[in-house]
Amino acid sequence: MDKYLEMIRIRFLMMLAYRTNYYTGILIYSINIGAYYFLWSAIYGSKEQIVGLSVTQMTTYVAVSWMARAFYFNNLDREMALEIMEGKVAIELIRPYNYLGMKTMQGLGEGIFRLFFFSMPGMLIVYFVFPIEFTWDLSVWGLFALSILLSFFINTELNLLTGITTFFLYNNSGLIRAKRVVIDLFSGLLLPISFFPGWAQDVMKFLPFQGISYFPSMIVTKGFSHTQALEAIFQQFVWVIILFFPIQILWSLAKKQLIIQGG
Repeated sequence: MDKYLEMIRIRFLMMLAYRTNYYTGILIYSINIGAYYFLWSAIYGSKEQIVGLSVTQMTTYVAVSWMARAFYFNNLDREMALEIMEGKVAIELIRPYNYLGMKTMQGLGEGIFRLFFFSMPGMLIVYFVFPIEFTWDLSVWGLFALSILLSFFINTELNLLTGITTFFLYNNSGLIRAKRVVIDLFSGLLLPISFFPGWAQDVMKFLPFQGISYFPSMIVTKGFSHTQALEAIFQQFVWVIILFFPIQILWSLAKKQLIIQGG
């Protein structure tokens, strides 16, 4: 376990060396949240609520969902694709650790850095600029912390699955871009799932995407009751378990037909 903890530390320090990029990122995210605030203010108009959310709750939802994205987001699929195409994965496979486990820990180290140097400062800025209401109920924040941790694992597992397909497709850049668009749309990042048509909401219940952004954002904005929050976290945990199995199956098949391009 020590070597995986070291992976987290190393990735954290690597991100720390380029922290200036994230300071500018805070500004960009703040502007982005501001644009969404004015958009939703215009949509709400004189309405107090839409599908159970007030304009203040919606603003809080947008701020939390975008800042939470900084924690669970990573480019592990692109990193894996590049390592596979350049042949570096062959060296990684003979090292004394699990390749997929190592990638997950690297993503976690990156997420921890983003949480402390991106999400928290960014949330502080938008809190004083826009009408955002945060609850001071520690139980809600505890559920939110557990929820975004599970969000990280769900998103990372989807990235690992996409990265592994490089073994079979050799160039999956199009798939990676499509996956990112699908996640941003169906995770509730761009639009809360409750705004989708009824039939679409029914379909989303059988997909893991809402466990990435929608669940944690609804928890912290108190759009969910305590019981609903617990049910949402349970669904996230189930998806973490479910996604584990296709990763292992695909990884086992991929290693048997390893082809190094240009190697």
